[in-house]
Amino acid sequence: MLKHRVIPCVLLKDWQLVKSIGFESYRTIGHPTSTARIYNARDVDELIVLDIDASLNDEEINTEIITDIADECFMPLTIGGGITTIDDIYKVLNAGADKISINSIALEDLEFIKKASSLFGSQCIVCSIDVKKVDNNYKVFSKKKGILDINPLMLAKQYQEHGAGEILLTSVDYEGLTKGYDIELMQLFKDELKIPVILNGGMGEPLDAVKAIQNGADAVAAAYIFHFSQFTPDDIKKILNNHKLAVRL
Repeated sequence: MLKHRVIPCVLLKDWQLVKSIGFESYRTIGHPTSTARIYNARDVDELIVLDIDASLNDEEINTEIITDIADECFMPLTIGGGITTIDDIYKVLNAGADKISINSIALEDLEFIKKASSLFGSQCIVCSIDVKKVDNNYKVFSKKKGILDINPLMLAKQYQEHGAGEILLTSVDYEGLTKGYDIELMQLFKDELKIPVILNGGMGEPLDAVKAIQNGADAVAAAYIFHFSQFTPDDIKKILNNHKLAVRL
């Protein structure tokens, strides 16, 4: 049985790691290298870092910081933000990342996913899908273009068909609110894909992770709970284990 993962997912902005609320209102978490050391000490399963300066401002990917993080990171490291070419993927992997996360380029060019997965392996390619609920329907959200008339599950299936190895699924409406994950969104994806779904956005307590996995998530990602609460990743995994959900202890 595959073990469920507990993954910090943080944003890189102005040379600092931050978290946001609804993709706005950024709050500093700390310096990238010191934060990576803390994650190592707390034995997290993986780490996802998304470079929002690169993705929103069309800047070059900050490979210097990626190298610094990777040097302190002894768990799988996923880097996203600003990746638009195959050369970008080479740069990020050479800087020390194990996987890459793509969003905008995947929306624009499905063939890019196919080419990337054929070169680097599907296990290296995480496709990120941001979602908002509009008039009781879930729609894909783009940071640059806003709400798109695209069904997120149908998009995820296209990504899977073109070689994605995982889906990072983020509810923009729930992100940063610490009121729990969007379980209704997760239920739409339950048993619909053959590749893992990482649910992101909203964890406020360990039982939120239990509910997410019981409703179909393969892994859970979060930021606030790891920095601004008393709960550690190990606390979350112990409670998952108590609910007979397979985790790495």
